[in-house]
Amino acid sequence: MTAHMPANDRLIVALDVPNVVQGLELATRIGDAVSFYKIGLGMLTGGGLALANELKQEHGKKIFLDMKFFDIGATVENAVRGVAQYNMDFLTVHGDPYVVKAAKEGASGSDTKILAVTILTSLDRADLDGALIKSGEIRDLVQERAGNAFAAGADGVIASPQEAALIRALPEAAGKLIVTPGVRPTGAALGDQKRVATPAQAIRDGADHIVVGRPIWQHADPRAAAQMIQDEIAGL
Repeated sequence: MTAHMPANDRLIVALDVPNVVQGLELATRIGDAVSFYKIGLGMLTGGGLALANELKQEHGKKIFLDMKFFDIGATVENAVRGVAQYNMDFLTVHGDPYVVKAAKEGASGSDTKILAVTILTSLDRADLDGALIKSGEIRDLVQERAGNAFAAGADGVIASPQEAALIRALPEAAGKLIVTPGVRPTGAALGDQKRVATPAQAIRDGADHIVVGRPIWQHADPRAAAQMIQDEIAGL
């Protein structure tokens, strides 16, 4: 694990709720148990950017914008430049090297870190076959895509906990971030995730940050659920 991030930043809570009102309400309920939030495409039309700004500017939270940009280089560069002016902490793009390079150009001069998506944690080999992705084990493809993304300048990658150790072992991964969705506390429902691990296992395997959504925001006491995960990873 890289050492430059405070321990309480390792848990990122995904605000996968419909709109800014519910997102702000959830963040308020969780309070100081969490300092880092992910806002994705699902809330984009529900005021996601406004919520990101409010949480960052008025509540001092860190923000991971999960936009997964994928387009021609010039469009990606312009889109990232537009986001980077708000100094969000993390921003995702697809891990194709030309996309990563364009994103890094767009983020230049800002503190926004570009995280490359390797293979979505909701996908399995059958899904990749349907998308005409080359044959091979997912873990090998993820490691290869991660290495290519690092070489293109990515500040980090998104990968399932099951591939975190493989990626951390890459020479190119030195000083880079590994952020893992698909994290489920013991006993939690898998939902749409297929490649999962517990919070502690993901951290042990090399993840710098874990992203948890439903097990926290669907819990009767989101703050308690978040604190339980913080306690689990506190000593790691």
